[in-house]
Amino acid sequence: MATSDKVAAVEEITQKLRDSNAAVVTSYTGLSVAQLKELRRSLGENAQYRVVKNTLTKIAANEAGIQLDEHLKGSTAVAFVTGDPVEAAKGLRDFAKDNPSLVIKGGVLDGKALTADEIKKLADLESREVLLSKLAGAMKGKQSQAASVFQALPSKLVRTVDALRAKQAEQGGAE
Repeated sequence: MATSDKVAAVEEITQKLRDSNAAVVTSYTGLSVAQLKELRRSLGENAQYRVVKNTLTKIAANEAGIQLDEHLKGSTAVAFVTGDPVEAAKGLRDFAKDNPSLVIKGGVLDGKALTADEIKKLADLESREVLLSKLAGAMKGKQSQAASVFQALPSKLVRTVDALRAKQAEQGGAE
């Protein structure tokens, strides 16, 4: 590869790392071209899977301020994730179950280095949409509880005032 091509490749990888929410480093040795194509489809629209050269990727990662050096050994491909990292992690995990040739080495999420086990834990999370809907449901429940309390206060006040009037009327009639 000519020097100008290497410089362009480093710039491209650096930009992809900067634009991504997450990057997952994998080893793809033993996967056919058809399997790689299937893997790319399984990652969804918000992730791009690309075979990279280790040396160029190390340089790009350093320029982007990301530590990936320990994962850049052997045949390497990187999934650059611009959308939901959970979705991409699930796609990689599920593909790796069916194709043991794909090995998740590690990665980075929002600038924090991740081990392969942490990426698998990330894949076990529910999607962002599910988590947001659960949060919204919990908040709605809390709001309805608060509304019940606020509705109970005026009626309790009215009952208390009526009880005081009745007591006053009793005391006034007793004298």
